[in-house]
Amino acid sequence: MAMAPSPPCIHIFFASILLLSNFNQGFSSSPSTLQENHSNGSYSGQINSNSVLVALLDSHYTELAELVEKALLLQTLEDAVGKHNITIFAPRNEALERDLDPEFKRFLLEPGNLKSLQTLLLYHIVPNRINLSHNSSLHHHSTLCRDRIKLGSQSGEKLIDSAKIIQVNAVERPDGVIHGIERLLIPRSVQQDFNNRRSLQSISAVKPEGAPEVDPRTHRLKKPAPPAKPGSAPVLPIYDAMAPGPSLAPAPAPGPGGPHHHFNGERQVKDFIETLLLYGGYNEMADILVNLTSLATEMGRLVSEGYVLTVLAPNDEAMAKLTTDQLSEPGAPEQIIYYHVIPEYQTEESMYNAVRRFGKISYDTLRLPHKVLAQEADGSVKFGHAENSAYLFDPDIYTDGRISVQGIDGVLFPLEEKEKSDTKTEMKSVKVAAKPQRRGKLLEVACRMLGTFGQDSHFTTCQ
Repeated sequence: MAMAPSPPCIHIFFASILLLSNFNQGFSSSPSTLQENHSNGSYSGQINSNSVLVALLDSHYTELAELVEKALLLQTLEDAVGKHNITIFAPRNEALERDLDPEFKRFLLEPGNLKSLQTLLLYHIVPNRINLSHNSSLHHHSTLCRDRIKLGSQSGEKLIDSAKIIQVNAVERPDGVIHGIERLLIPRSVQQDFNNRRSLQSISAVKPEGAPEVDPRTHRLKKPAPPAKPGSAPVLPIYDAMAPGPSLAPAPAPGPGGPHHHFNGERQVKDFIETLLLYGGYNEMADILVNLTSLATEMGRLVSEGYVLTVLAPNDEAMAKLTTDQLSEPGAPEQIIYYHVIPEYQTEESMYNAVRRFGKISYDTLRLPHKVLAQEADGSVKFGHAENSAYLFDPDIYTDGRISVQGIDGVLFPLEEKEKSDTKTEMKSVKVAAKPQRRGKLLEVACRMLGTFGQDSHFTTCQ
């Protein structure tokens, strides 16, 4: 599961952001002045174009730079560079691409393990300048994650912890230095978190067993039903699990996490809400899920019981177009969200392949009995009908195998409700217009029949 190296333009873009963010403060300081400021401990809040942080983002350590961006550490490192000189021990790209355990890499890149990824990266950065050309004795240095790292030598080779330093002073700047090392350094706390997660995955749920049943005919114990395979889909449909009253759902499917070693749905729902906030542009959707605690709790319960969900999340621009009337009715926000939740696990690729093959697909939603229509349009997936439609705008914002979040650029409403209301109005108008016509024809026929017998003069209505 090796990550492809990011294009150099991406790192140049982030380096440009660092420079532009400090443009208003000016760049009149020369490198010598910056070096003097760092040595004196003073910080003017500027990041020079000759900074070691800019050099890292634009260096050939592309895998490390990409992890720094994914861990949201740019601001933290910018503050650290501003306060003091730093030393970065950068693993070579091959150590992160091929030599790293794929399972450990998946663990680091999961949204719920952002803190572990940040701790691991900050373990490679020391908040002072270490000149290895003049320092070969054994020393301990504190890192930015507050763990201590050991610097020493063995057989004439310099070591940091147990990793060999293969390129001394690979990048030198006035405010820091980068040394190349042969492999990734893993702090003890991150290794412990990974071991705990891996041990939970190997544990299966132990389902409670009731009293043994005896067959009254043979007076022998009945054979128990074969156990469900770990991770198998629930027996009952998701709508039965949503029914009010006592839970009708089957026992939780075995899986990782949770106090009973089943799917931790509440944690997964919390993770995808945090991902919406970090992703940006979906704050309104996240606020609704946070404020409607019953909705988030029910989604977490469904995931814990083995069900899967796909959330079509409207962005902030689409949510801003909602009127007060659409949100003022009791239960309106819940009904809107229910119509945007599909009880299937779909990704951008699976939905696009489906609409390309079949043209139009109707997905069930948690708002019974309404369905949401999907079709191909302009090389993307379009949901809804005519004016009430939305395009797949930000694909795969969050995917963890149980919950999938797809960003769309509009709020969807079921079309059937409007059609039914229009049909009822037309039927009422037709009935009102038809009654007098039918009564008039009956009177006309009755008067003709009375006229044949000469009795029509006795009725005023026939005159």
